Amino acid sequence: MTTPLGGIRVLELGQLIAGPFAAKILGEFGADVIKVESPKGGDPLRKWRLLHDGNSVWWEVQSRNKKSLALDLRQAQCQDVIRALVKECDILIENFRPGALEEWGLGWEALKAINPGLIMLRVSGYGQTGPYKDKPGFGVIGEAMGGLRHLSGEAGRPPVRVGVSIGDSLAALHGVIGIMMALRQREQNQGVGQYIDVALYESVFNMMESLLPEYSAFGAIREPAGSSLPGITPSNAYVCKDGKYALIAGNGDSIFKRLMNAIGRADMAENPDYAHNDGRARHAGVIDAAIGHWASALELDKVLEILDQAGVPAGRVYDIADIATDPHYQARDMLLDSNLPDGTPLKVPGIVPKLSDTPGGIYRLAPHLGQDTEEILNQLGISAEQQADWQARGLIAKSPKRR
Repeated sequence: MTTPLGGIRVLELGQLIAGPFAAKILGEFGADVIKVESPKGGDPLRKWRLLHDGNSVWWEVQSRNKKSLALDLRQAQCQDVIRALVKECDILIENFRPGALEEWGLGWEALKAINPGLIMLRVSGYGQTGPYKDKPGFGVIGEAMGGLRHLSGEAGRPPVRVGVSIGDSLAALHGVIGIMMALRQREQNQGVGQYIDVALYESVFNMMESLLPEYSAFGAIREPAGSSLPGITPSNAYVCKDGKYALIAGNGDSIFKRLMNAIGRADMAENPDYAHNDGRARHAGVIDAAIGHWASALELDKVLEILDQAGVPAGRVYDIADIATDPHYQARDMLLDSNLPDGTPLKVPGIVPKLSDTPGGIYRLAPHLGQDTEEILNQLGISAEQQADWQARGLIAKSPKRR
C-alpha cells in the first residue's frame, strides 16, 4: 500500500505528549518511526491516566506504528548510536528543555554536520531563544501564557483548563506543519534540511484570533464569557426543558434569519438592527434571551430536530459514551478496533486527516519497552556481545518481540 510518508525515517527523542504526538501523526501516514526511550521505565506516558496490567491505554494510541529503542542517552556509547541513526534519518523530533541535547553532543549543529539533510523538530515551552528559554514549561503553562487560560471558564471565577493537554497537542500539530514545509523546501534546496523551533505558548497564541489587534486598536482585553463567544452572536449553550444543553451557532446572517423564524421570532429575523453581526453583537443579551426562552420549553432532541430542519448549526454536548456509540463516528472510521497486549479488545481513535488516495492507518501496535532495540542495533552492526554488555550495564533494554 502506498503511503504519503513511505520511505521517510523519523527518530523520536521526545517523551510524554508534544513530541510523541507529532511523531504519531507521521507514523500513521507511513513514516518509519523509531522511538528512543530510557531503559529504566521508558516514556513516563506508559504510566499516565488509566492503566491495564500496569500499562497506560493512552500509550496504545500515542505510540502506535512506532518502534521502541531503549537507550540511556546520558551515556557516550548510546549517544554514538543516535549519531549513527541520524545518518539514516530524515527527521528528528525532540522535546527536551533547550540545551539538553547540546550537553550530550546531540544539538542541531552537531547533527547537521552528520546529516546536512536532517530536519529537526524542537518543541519546548518557550522556544530555543529568548529570556525564558531555560524555564521549564509544560502545556498548562503554555496555555496560560498563550492567552487561552484567561478566556476559559466563567467571568469572576478561577480559570479552568480545557480538560485535555491542548497546548501540547497544538504544539505537535504546528510541528507537523513545519516538518511538511521543511520536507518540501528540502526537495527544492538540494537536499538541505533545517530545524523547526516550536514553542508551546506560541502554538496556543497562534489560536487567539483577534485578541492582539483588538487590544492594539482599542485597548480591549477580552474576558472569559462562559459558553458564549463575545462579539459573535448568537453562539451559545442554551438549557432545554430536560436540563440538557443545546449548542446553537446562528451567527451567519442568513442562518440567523432561519434560526429566528424557526423559533417563532420572525420580528427579530427581519429587524434591520440584527441583519449583520455587529448589530447582533450589540444586542446579544436580547437575542440570547429569546433563544433561551424558546429552548427551555422543549426537550433537547426536539430542539435539535427543529434546528436541523431549518438548516441551523446545532448540537448536543457529547461525552465519551455518546462518541463511542455515535453512528457518524462509526461511518467516518473514527472508532477503530485494536487490542491490548493480552488480547483485550480496545477501541482507539481513527486517523486524521483523511486522504482520499493515500489514507493513514495502523500498521503495528504500540511497542513494549525496548521491543526493537536488538533489531535496530543489529542493523547498525553492533555485535551481540556488545549488546549483552550494554544490557548488563543498564545502557539498553530489550523486550521479547510480542507485538
